[in-house]
Amino acid sequence: MKDKPKAVVLLSGGLDSTTTLAMAKSQGFDVYALSFRYGQRHKVELEAAQQITRYFQAAKHLIMDIDLRLFGGSALTDNIEVPKNRQAGEINKAIPVTYVPARNTIFLSFALAWAEILGSEDIFIGANVLDYSGYPDCRPEYLAAFERMANLATKAGVEGRQKLKVHTPLIQMTKAQIIKKGLELGVDFSLTHSCYDPYETGEACGRCDSCRLRLKGFREAGVSDPAKYRTKVLV
Repeated sequence: MKDKPKAVVLLSGGLDSTTTLAMAKSQGFDVYALSFRYGQRHKVELEAAQQITRYFQAAKHLIMDIDLRLFGGSALTDNIEVPKNRQAGEINKAIPVTYVPARNTIFLSFALAWAEILGSEDIFIGANVLDYSGYPDCRPEYLAAFERMANLATKAGVEGRQKLKVHTPLIQMTKAQIIKKGLELGVDFSLTHSCYDPYETGEACGRCDSCRLRLKGFREAGVSDPAKYRTKVLV
């Protein structure tokens, strides 16, 4: 029997990356999940990622340690307040302080290295340009540029043994569409965590941009969000 192709999937433990993992699995890939402990204040997402990889029987799950707190410059890695209670128009108006400089470039570079070792030609990332907070490294033109660079950057690529593809299956989907797709593929969203500023008990704040976009998506999808919130503020 022919071995399944391998795919490296960037997994944060959130709604988007979990649906992306489910999509890779449904397309017949053996999933190699890659998460990062990068100094983020929402470390509970890594516990979620571990549960998700067990649920989907990933071939392997690695958690890499990179301390981006040494650079700071983001509300997720520095002593900067996470924005709360913003309206939908505010969320998409400008790049917010929750942007982590070069984060997707760093993560994709690690994914590229692992893909070369695995002999994989496929990397999946849950980037999205519709219901998101304006991050520049989620744009299609950036991801296409990274793919071009990746095919120039590896020994396997230069030798013609690898033609890397960066898959962005959620790129043009609304949050509601992502949720519906995840449910169709059997995602248990109670395992996922999206909050930027969770309580020590693990409950989501319900008021940061990520929580509000998630709640809006579930409402528009017509289903209840199974995540645990301290407060639910609808957008």
